Amino acid sequence: MPPTPRVDDRYRELATLNAIATALNGSVGLSASLGAALSLVAELLHLQAGWVWLLDEATGKPYLAAAQNLPSALADHPEWMHGSCYCLRAFRKGELAGAANVFTCSRLKWLSEGTAGLRFHASIPLYARGRELGVMNVASTEWRELSDDELRLLHTIGDMVGVAVERSRLYERSVAIGATEERLRLAREIHDTLAQGLAATALHLETAEALLESGAEPERVRGAVRQALELTRKNLEDTRRSVLDLRPAPLQGRTLAEALGELRAGSPGHVEFHAVGGTRALPARIEVGLYRVAQEAISNALRHAEAQAVHVHLTEEPNRIRLVVKDDGRGFERVGAGRVEDGDGGPGAAGVCNPGVRPRSGGFGLIGMGERVSLLGGEFRIQSTPGVGTRIEVVVPLT
Repeated sequence: MPPTPRVDDRYRELATLNAIATALNGSVGLSASLGAALSLVAELLHLQAGWVWLLDEATGKPYLAAAQNLPSALADHPEWMHGSCYCLRAFRKGELAGAANVFTCSRLKWLSEGTAGLRFHASIPLYARGRELGVMNVASTEWRELSDDELRLLHTIGDMVGVAVERSRLYERSVAIGATEERLRLAREIHDTLAQGLAATALHLETAEALLESGAEPERVRGAVRQALELTRKNLEDTRRSVLDLRPAPLQGRTLAEALGELRAGSPGHVEFHAVGGTRALPARIEVGLYRVAQEAISNALRHAEAQAVHVHLTEEPNRIRLVVKDDGRGFERVGAGRVEDGDGGPGAAGVCNPGVRPRSGGFGLIGMGERVSLLGGEFRIQSTPGVGTRIEVVVPLT
């Protein structure tokens, strides 16, 4: 009867698995996650080196995704870590059904120097939902036949790494989709603001030219030029805002609450900020989206609505986050509004914002805010009364 494994060995294995899970879940950055996992696996099995091959999603070709303590012969000659090898061919043929035992490394086999005594490695296949992802190799100078328990443990680690790889790739796809949607939103905003503004400016200048040719009074000509100048300044402001939207994420190294607090400090008017929660890191697209909405709402209130005070409230709930920006500015009447949710049903009623809704006073800031919230899968509500002020509320799910 085989001896019963020692309790402390089991505890150490479980502790290591927990540490690997924590490392893999601590970052969506694939390279950092794989590097941490390799380090912990080496510590568990007293190994010297390890590396991970992944199959490129587009081409299916293997590439080195992470490495830990590569021997100098391979580290100094990265070209030797390209292309296929024995264990990768075995993996593609389906011959690595589980955590395989020891292989002679075909990359180290013929080298006489710089191998650090390494000749063999164990190969752990990586899968996600039955789909081939790649292979994790771990190497030691003093190999022995791995026990069933060790192979089982490596197989479990391989499953965890496979899930982490799939999660990272899904995240990268979502970021790419979000970037595309943001570019489309900016294109629509540029068309609706800059293009139309420039067309109106050209019309006023053409009017001024026609008045000059007809010998009209100078005051009429100056009036047309003043209108063109006013529109040009407005277009310049819209251009600057669009350019600012193209900058890198403004929350680098800060929580959303901290960034909003600094936004308040940099505003030209009186802005009060209050947060309930908001201290944990949220997905970057949500943080940046809410920050931009708050930035636009504060700018609209102070510069266009001539508000004396703006109140910003951020509330983090278990499954959603709520942003409210309220001002005491001029307010406006809304046309083309969607369903009414509360209020008296008049011009100041609140409703879920349709991105095509515009205030009677003009302006496109609300359209951009509504589109941002729509991209986040959230709800955007506006309540405004002429002469009283405006309340903007955004609710975005966190699940």
